[in-house]
Amino acid sequence: MNLNHKIHVLTRKEELDNERVAGKVAIVLDVLFATSTIAAALAYGARSVIPTLDEASARSQAKRHTDGNYVLAGELYARTLPGFAPPTPLALAAHGVAGKDVIYSTTNGTVALRAAAEAEAVYAAALVNGEAVIERVRDRHRDRTLLIVCSGSMGNFNLEDFYGAGYLVDLIAVRLGEDLDFSDAARAARALYLSDDPLPRLLDCRVGRMMQSHGLDREVEYAAQRSILDVVPTLEGDRLTRAR
Repeated sequence: MNLNHKIHVLTRKEELDNERVAGKVAIVLDVLFATSTIAAALAYGARSVIPTLDEASARSQAKRHTDGNYVLAGELYARTLPGFAPPTPLALAAHGVAGKDVIYSTTNGTVALRAAAEAEAVYAAALVNGEAVIERVRDRHRDRTLLIVCSGSMGNFNLEDFYGAGYLVDLIAVRLGEDLDFSDAARAARALYLSDDPLPRLLDCRVGRMMQSHGLDREVEYAAQRSILDVVPTLEGDRLTRAR
């Protein structure tokens, strides 16, 4: 079974400004940590995750919810926002999300998801749920161009997102064939992925080192695991839900 479309990697969310996303499938990555956290939250029973652009948008969204039915979580520049639950996978799961809507604001990942919203389908992917997302794409979107979107960091390239994109490209190539139409950026991302194991690569990148300085080693270790979650977060309207 082959996909009949192109596979391209965007190295920063800002590149979406120059893309016509209508009719395409967007897979958004923010490995440390937004999309890893979104996948984990849904795996731990969250009803949905609502990605917002910033703290003000998140607080405005919270006013539309009944107390006790939502969790407000997020960060700005890697610092948990005042009064918000922690934005990382293990800490947010420990906080408790089952049966609740997670209203989520991050510096980059949630912004990238909102920017991709005009695509035909939008998925949140990370190392932790890569196989599940690619299986969904294979089954539902065989004739669509894939945009694998690295969130990056405030306009800058992030190694961990590009590495995660390479994992997704490798999954596509191994499962569906080496003769697909991979862009040069997709081929470069795959080469990076094949050059090293996830944990050392994530620990050694700029954001990974910053997270370690904040005492988040276990969170990085969690995000470095490949396909431990059978969860496909799909954007429906203003929120991500677990695809069935």
